[in-house]
Amino acid sequence: MKKPVFYHAGCSVCVSAEHDIINLIGADNVEIVHLGNDRNKIAEAENAGVKSVPALVTPNGNVLHINFGASMEDVKK
Repeated sequence: MKKPVFYHAGCSVCVSAEHDIINLIGADNVEIVHLGNDRNKIAEAENAGVKSVPALVTPNGNVLHINFGASMEDVKK
């Protein structure tokens, strides 16, 4: 089964959400993508439907926007 993907930009809201996701489902059960460090994944996140980070994309393709850290436009700057 495909893993969910958690996209974030490294802000405090994102890091807090990352810790919560890992505590809830386990580090081995989710792919973490830090868009500030892995900028080539920005288009992948947008194509998956991510509008803001932090966001979790489920294996079924649903996008769960968690709180609000930054818009994708801000991430691209």
